[in-house]
Order: sequence, then C-alpha cells, then structure tokens
Amino acid sequence: MKRKGYNPYLLPDWLRKTRFYCKGFIIPICGFQLIRVLIVPTTWDFLLLVLLLLICFLFYRDII
Repeated sequence: MKRKGYNPYLLPDWLRKTRFYCKGFIIPICGFQLIRVLIVPTTWDFLLLVLLLLICFLFYRDII
C-alpha cells in the first residue's frame, strides 16, 4: 500500500506556523535535555529526552 504524500499547505495557517516554529525549537530543546541527562540522569529526564527525540524525528521526516 502506497502512502500518500504529506502536504503541510493543506493545514490551516495557524497550525502551519505553529509547526514551523516548533520545528525550529525542537533541536535546541533536545540538546539542552541531553546535557541535563548527562549531568543528572534520572528516569524522568531520560524519558523526556526519548519523547523529544521522537518528536524531532517525526518533524524532520514530515510525518507530523
């Protein structure tokens, strides 16, 4: 089954802008969280880092 292409221009304008700004902020937030995990490794910080990396992956693969 072939997947249909994702077209962000079909989204409402406010959602497209929000997605654009979130895509710009996700890498620095992931970097900050990685430093935090390396300094004080807790389960919560590690799970948050994994979640942020998953969101980052989904943004840059244009899945969300």
